[in-house]
Amino acid sequence: MTQTTPRIPPSAGARKVELDGTRKAALETGRHRLVVTGVVFTLIFAVLMGRVIDVSVLKEGGEPRLARTPPPVEHIAARAGILDRNGNLLATSLPTVSLHVNARAFKQTGESAEKTAAKLATVLPDLDQETTAQRLKSDRAFVYLHRNLPPKQQYEVNKLGIPALHFERQDTRVYPHGGLAAHILGLTDVDGNGIAGIEKSFDKQLQSATQPLRLSIDIRLQELLREELVKAYDEFKAIGGAGLIMDVNTGEVLAQVSLPDFDPNAPSADDKDAQRNRVTADVHEMGSTFKLITAAMALDNGTVSLTSRYDARSPIKVARFRIRDFHPQKRWLSVPEILVYSSNIGAAKMAVDVGTEVQKKYLRQLGLLDRPSAEIPEIAAPLTPATWREINTMTISYGHGIAVSPLQLATAISTIVNGGVMRPATFLKKEEGVFVPGEQVFTARTSRQMREMMRLVVRDGTGRKAEAAGYMVGGKTGTAEKQVQGSYEREALYSSFVGVFPTNDPKYLIFAALDEPKGHSGTYGYATGGWVGAPVVGRVVRRMAPLMGIAPTTEEPLPQPGDPLFIQTAMRR
Repeated sequence: MTQTTPRIPPSAGARKVELDGTRKAALETGRHRLVVTGVVFTLIFAVLMGRVIDVSVLKEGGEPRLARTPPPVEHIAARAGILDRNGNLLATSLPTVSLHVNARAFKQTGESAEKTAAKLATVLPDLDQETTAQRLKSDRAFVYLHRNLPPKQQYEVNKLGIPALHFERQDTRVYPHGGLAAHILGLTDVDGNGIAGIEKSFDKQLQSATQPLRLSIDIRLQELLREELVKAYDEFKAIGGAGLIMDVNTGEVLAQVSLPDFDPNAPSADDKDAQRNRVTADVHEMGSTFKLITAAMALDNGTVSLTSRYDARSPIKVARFRIRDFHPQKRWLSVPEILVYSSNIGAAKMAVDVGTEVQKKYLRQLGLLDRPSAEIPEIAAPLTPATWREINTMTISYGHGIAVSPLQLATAISTIVNGGVMRPATFLKKEEGVFVPGEQVFTARTSRQMREMMRLVVRDGTGRKAEAAGYMVGGKTGTAEKQVQGSYEREALYSSFVGVFPTNDPKYLIFAALDEPKGHSGTYGYATGGWVGAPVVGRVVRRMAPLMGIAPTTEEPLPQPGDPLFIQTAMRR
């Protein structure tokens, strides 16, 4: 029998030692776990803090990318501005947005096109709901709903929360002076392409240039001329009006007005007549203003002198036609008197003496037989006789049988008064003090004689209402019956006046005309150039001269037409 050794239970002290060891090990394990956990949390916190700093400080914190508003940057217009000669802004481009929709994505939202269009109309009052609904129903990924939204309307559209709507940043052409220079500046289409006027002629340059385009126009004179022409336009109930101010020594157009006009900021398809430039794109028989050209060519060619006289006692009979005077003097008239009294008879006989070929030569040199080369596209070519007979030579001498634009006439008369040098009209500013070359058409002597005769027309003749005391205005009236359905209509007149000042040292030409003016009791029923155009020019001179630094002067008295020495002395200076 095996003897088993009995187990002796541990003493109380031994059990205590064992328990302390276990407890110590557990505490050590717990401490290690806490350290590891703390390190992990510290690392996680460090990563999170690093990301917060990266996003909020280093990368300019904000909303998620699709909703962020980019920091403001300077806007660079896609189209250069246009300035007047003094640096005043005439046209510029401003940033706007246009509303468009992805119609395919809109369909997938299940929204009603009609209800959506109605919602949009609440914040876009000019929106056509029916058209908009049709666009929303289309199968196109990109379709415009509204162009050129201002910021407030963009915000209101955004508030509607309509899906699939987007905004596209664009440039909008703005004309700060409204319609004041509309016919010169022209227009751009919705995509910013020039479609008329300077905008069209210089489209490529304006789209690529960094510097603005500077025109010859003086916006002060533009406004002044328009105000005075509108007064006459309203007073005489005309269907159209044309006005022009030109520097006679450079050919620069300083102002050009066509009535009716339009606002290029809000052009309409109904404005086609108003958008027509009546100064450059319309041609008319100019009437008696052409007598200045006839007298100048006759004097310059040596055909006549200031003492030459023509029998104006009776009308001229040519086939079935009669050439009459509107203010018949029924006597022999000198060359100056032919202009002062605006004699058709005297001018016709003078032209016959000059001859058809010489007449055509001078007219061509003056740019009256060809299309002008000015910088805007709306330029008309003149209408001239297909066969140039003696009767044509006679009627053209007093402005019938040939039709030219006001711009062409102004260029021709500037040539006559500036010393005889032809310089084409321009809408671009010339450099100050730089000589502008040209073609010598008339001698300086002929030019001086013509200026003096033009002064007599205003002082003693049909242009008296153009007088502006102290500024020595010279000029010539023009009244022409218009052709209506192939025949001349006595009540349908084109009435004009072309003036220059000061005649002793000419600087500026002013042209004013009304198309089909109606006389009234204040004009005794007359609507001729002396009643219609001359007063406009006189008022413009009185307002314009101080602006341009021209002081009034005391004029040396001219001989009177009744003075026996009139013919010999009137043109002597």
